[in-house]
Amino acid sequence: MPASNRKREVCLSETERREMERLVRSGSVPAAQLRRARILLMADEDRRGEDRNPDWYIAQTVGLSEKQVGRVRQKFVEDGLLPTLKRKQRTTPPVSPKLDGAAEAKLITLCCSDPPEGHQRWTLKLLADELGRLQVVTSVCPETVRRCLKKIASSPGKVNAFVSQNGTARDSWPIWKKFLTSTAKRTTKRIR
Repeated sequence: MPASNRKREVCLSETERREMERLVRSGSVPAAQLRRARILLMADEDRRGEDRNPDWYIAQTVGLSEKQVGRVRQKFVEDGLLPTLKRKQRTTPPVSPKLDGAAEAKLITLCCSDPPEGHQRWTLKLLADELGRLQVVTSVCPETVRRCLKKIASSPGKVNAFVSQNGTARDSWPIWKKFLTSTAKRTTKRIR
């Protein structure tokens, strides 16, 4: 056995070995997780009655490079089985969002305000340009504005279903009273 593997000896317990074999047989796990499980099974130093597999053989069998096999061994030795099999979840997204909570609030306020002169309603392009003009963000594309509005279940230019246009409450309208009492289940989506 090469001296480089001494620091990275993989010794699986019986339960870990059974779990790895179950994962490999099932095939219903992500491909990267399946490859790591196969690497750990082949690199297991405690296999009884079988010859140990060198890294080059494991790499050739699994379809990875020797360095990647070495990294999987090292990860197992340092962190254990579960962190080796599963990817580490990011704490922050790879690219920070253009519209954070404060910018989203300003966007909603802007959507609820009157559109600029010469326009009947807000368009996504107008909203994006206005956010840039107000220096809420340095720049934002209309698609980002659309996704943000979709996320908050809003639509620019449409009247909110719970706001009456003429200022009278909906309870004062006989049709609304009839509608509200006739349905037991809520038919509109809630805005979160």
